[in-house]
Amino acid sequence: MHGMHARLPKNFVLEERLERYSRAIELEPARWRGRWAEACAPIGAPSFREVRLDLGCGKGAFAVEAARREPDVLFVAMDSEPICVAYAAQHVCESGVPNVVVVPGNGMRICEFFSPGELSRIYLNFPTPFPRKREAHRRMASMERLMDFRDVLTDGGEVRLRTDSQPLFDFMLTQVPLAGYELRWKSRDARADLPDEPSSEYEERLAAQGARVFALTATPGPAPENPVQTAELSLAAYLPQDLEALEGIGYAPHGMQATVTNLRNRALKAAAGATRG
Repeated sequence: MHGMHARLPKNFVLEERLERYSRAIELEPARWRGRWAEACAPIGAPSFREVRLDLGCGKGAFAVEAARREPDVLFVAMDSEPICVAYAAQHVCESGVPNVVVVPGNGMRICEFFSPGELSRIYLNFPTPFPRKREAHRRMASMERLMDFRDVLTDGGEVRLRTDSQPLFDFMLTQVPLAGYELRWKSRDARADLPDEPSSEYEERLAAQGARVFALTATPGPAPENPVQTAELSLAAYLPQDLEALEGIGYAPHGMQATVTNLRNRALKAAAGATRG
């Protein structure tokens, strides 16, 4: 989940929070590789029919609400930020849902934690866009990560992306075919198209700022023999030429506010110079 700086309450002690809600946290996820569905089922209950990964779960609101709606599905809520892990575990414990497990980690280690064909769906909810070219290798929404996801998805499994970043969304549209995935669905206003989908506190906050949610669903097709990255990696290349046309009035994509401001200033200077000429 991108750039979330949680405002900590007074006297917040991370270690104490992690210990208090430790029953919802799995610190050694690799030991359950290939056994998540049965190992995490309540005692005496059948195995979960599916296992899904909420990659970059933030405070866990999406995973908890999704789990409440589908009690026979196990949701693994993963985040690399310890504060997010603590909040997500608290949310799971206080909600009482038995089908969410919180895991510290990131998508780079996904094949260590899950066996081939173990996940039916991977959610990328508002991943960090890392807009600069030199940081592109860190994106979860990329051809390289889609290739990794192939190894753990079931036949017909899905990757679902939701983002407030129009440049990241358009970049991901180039990555889907490069990784041999088939685009099943896309939307440039997912909240309007699917108003009943679970959301998170983060998404609600973005919406209040004027953000629009971009979303897509893709599933692996035939694997490319030699996948090669051919897309432009800098997300600045995916900004519209008319910056005022950005989706969401007055809203600059996360992590690109300075870039948008600089480009707008250049355009204003160029226009002023043309007028004087």
